[in-house]
Amino acid sequence: MTERDSVYRYSADVYSSRPAEKPESLPSHGTPAKRPQITMIQTEAKRGSVFTIILVSALAVVLLGTVIYSLNRRNTMYSKVASLNSELNLAEAENVRLQSELEGKLSAKNIEDYAENVLGMKKIDSSQIKYIEIQTDDVVNIPQQDESILGKVKTFFEHCVEYFRG
Repeated sequence: MTERDSVYRYSADVYSSRPAEKPESLPSHGTPAKRPQITMIQTEAKRGSVFTIILVSALAVVLLGTVIYSLNRRNTMYSKVASLNSELNLAEAENVRLQSELEGKLSAKNIEDYAENVLGMKKIDSSQIKYIEIQTDDVVNIPQQDESILGKVKTFFEHCVEYFRG
């Protein structure tokens, strides 16, 4: 774990204090005479940063789950709408078929065939037709009815009042 939390850095101090050397000063094994110093610096992970990373990761997982769930619900609704639309199209086609069948059964020829074959009816001929003559010149007279005694008394008083009024 110490290597994981360690940071390696290159120190350029070795080269900055003296002038550049010629390649002749290299030792026989092919490495420079002085090696640059590599030092390890220990860094401590802050406790809050681990908690923040876990919290952000959990939030990202929750958001990803929410997006996946909403996409799943949308696809489910789209498939339901598509299946209901197909059922509607089938019902409309069945309605058209039934309407055309009904119109075919209600045609005059089909009704005539049904009446002749099933009900045993026949077409009428001209000898079966009887005409009735109606007189349109007649006037209806309603006879005048006799008045009752009270009606006669009332009529008498009405004539008397008309006489006096003049």
